[in-house]
Amino acid sequence: MLTRRAPHPLVLLLGGVGAAAVLTWLLPAGAYERTVDAATGAARVMPGTFAPVEPAPVGLMDALLAVPRGFVSGADVIMTILVTGGAFGLLDASGALSRLLGALVGRTRRPALVVIGLSIVFAGFGAAEQMHEEFVALIPVLVILARNLGYGSVTALAMSMGAAMVGAAFGPTNPFGTGAALKAAELAPMSAAGTRVAVLLAALAAWIAYTLWRAPADDVRPEVTAPSTEPPTWRDACSLLALVLPILLYVVGILRWGWGINELSALVLVGGFVVGALQRYALRETAARFLVAMEGMVAAGVLVGVARGIGLVLTDGRIIDTIIAGIVAPLQLVPAEVAAVAMIPAHAIIHIGVSSTSGQAMLTMPILAPLGDLLGISRDAVVLAFSAGGVFTDAVNPTNGALFAMLLNAKLTYGRWLKFAIPGMLLVWTAAAVGIVLLG
Repeated sequence: MLTRRAPHPLVLLLGGVGAAAVLTWLLPAGAYERTVDAATGAARVMPGTFAPVEPAPVGLMDALLAVPRGFVSGADVIMTILVTGGAFGLLDASGALSRLLGALVGRTRRPALVVIGLSIVFAGFGAAEQMHEEFVALIPVLVILARNLGYGSVTALAMSMGAAMVGAAFGPTNPFGTGAALKAAELAPMSAAGTRVAVLLAALAAWIAYTLWRAPADDVRPEVTAPSTEPPTWRDACSLLALVLPILLYVVGILRWGWGINELSALVLVGGFVVGALQRYALRETAARFLVAMEGMVAAGVLVGVARGIGLVLTDGRIIDTIIAGIVAPLQLVPAEVAAVAMIPAHAIIHIGVSSTSGQAMLTMPILAPLGDLLGISRDAVVLAFSAGGVFTDAVNPTNGALFAMLLNAKLTYGRWLKFAIPGMLLVWTAAAVGIVLLG
């Protein structure tokens, strides 16, 4: 009997590039006028200036070229995935990771507490600076942990990437999410912070409760090697610390010194060689093992590059602004309360074509914030709608290459993940909708 297998993630993303190219032939080209912010150099959209422009449909060759261009566009993220994967792979190959996991699992009497604790930790990283791409290399480790706690791959992804995206969506200081949207909407950096924190706590509690409720039915349980029963050594603990400290320092660097993801790659690269030294490898052996461990992340990096190509095709075809204008227009025809909540799915749709959340904030806030003024919707409510629809949606976004890289590492299909994640997303959106109503 033939069984229907889900398409490979690479096939899905390449199909997305093709679909984007087809849309450039079907939708009329259009653009908003833009001004450049003298302080930041960022382009700001001028509301009410949308007009047709010369069509620029993307042909077959240009669509194909968008794929390697996507690799160039996503080079920093791809490099981070390779280096982080190599470092943690080195730690795993040494046996240290297995011994550390064995100690954690052996001492755990209540697996649910581990899920809750890790969800809170990952949500904290997300709230600090929207981390989720950085966790691609951790997914195989988390799958092993989840399996030995009696759960599966869906739970591993939910308590890491899913929780991180909840934190990223509503963290009031996230410079790439709420921070960028507040600035683009011309609001103070901590405007309505109390309401945002309340929504963050409610949404995270709902996500964790939903994860635990669904965890026993998590049927994606790949075979994994049982953690070692050998006790970990001080070298093992220090090796793990050598890879955790760069992540913590990176978060501080983001908030205080304006660091980017390249700084994380540099720090983790050093951490990887520290692991080699602690595990008593010669320098040459450390380098060789590092490169071998990186090989396991090549597929994940490829998916990120291809996904970037989708946005490039839509931009080249001059239909991004057309899509936004088409989505915004119906919001003016419904009552203010409905329009405010409807901005959540509107942002979700826009985010499929605009992969950068800070870029989406600069693109949409200058349009939607004044629209909110006209409809009697507070700008804080407009920003909260962006947070829920434009940031959290990365947890299911079909053009998010990092998501597909994680699914590949977790041996999880996109369809199976959506079956779990969409109801959870609706819970998160409900918490945001309540906050939007309260903000008026």
